Amino acid sequence: MAETPSFLRPFVLSPPACEPDRAGAVDFYVPAGDGPFPAVLIIHGGPMPAQVVPKPRDWPVYRGYAAELAARGILAAVVDHRLHVVPGADGAVFDYVTAAADVAEAVETLRADKRVDADRALLWFFSGGSLLSGDWLRDAPAWLRGVALSYPVLAPVPGGFTDPHFGPVAAALGGDGVVPPILLTRVGLEHPTFAEAVEEFLTAAGRLGVPVEVVEVPNGQHSFDVLDHTDESRAAVRRAIGWVGEKLRQPV
Repeated sequence: MAETPSFLRPFVLSPPACEPDRAGAVDFYVPAGDGPFPAVLIIHGGPMPAQVVPKPRDWPVYRGYAAELAARGILAAVVDHRLHVVPGADGAVFDYVTAAADVAEAVETLRADKRVDADRALLWFFSGGSLLSGDWLRDAPAWLRGVALSYPVLAPVPGGFTDPHFGPVAAALGGDGVVPPILLTRVGLEHPTFAEAVEEFLTAAGRLGVPVEVVEVPNGQHSFDVLDHTDESRAAVRRAIGWVGEKLRQPV
């Protein structure tokens, strides 16, 4: 029998079942009770081929995070953005431009939903999707209560052309605006290229006085939340979700 692909392995937590309401490119995981609810938009990783099946919105990891958030009274939405690998004349192109537009549209869809408290929203980026966080850190809207980054890719990686606008995310911390609270989940067994960019990001944050709460997973792999079913992994995921809930429920 063929081995289960890593992206289809089970989530490290076992949240109550929660089937999403699908509205175009956005899946809504709605808590029980009366809203409006604080909300999180989950931005999956990549880039990946456009033909990948199932789409990330249906992967256990993102469904798991969303269901766990909903169980805690937070409306979670997963966006099916198009961060694809596109063949180009000079090699592969990572289509961050299209993905960024998809995320911006999903944010508007989320905040316009009557079940959502539009003034209490947070963006949670994963892996290669984290390069999309730069614009939100550079020019954060008032409603953005925080940005979470899980095993993030924070600088362009070799192997595919990326629009130069999506450069190292560390550069986004030097703007004139107020940077929202940041959570970064860092794994100890990270790919060296990714780890280097994370270190540069944290160094820049420290130099600029931007506070970043770091959740360390010393024995964790990239995608530890499906690859490493350990107490350490479960504790890290719970801590990150707890941070998200805390930021969303703080007074205005």
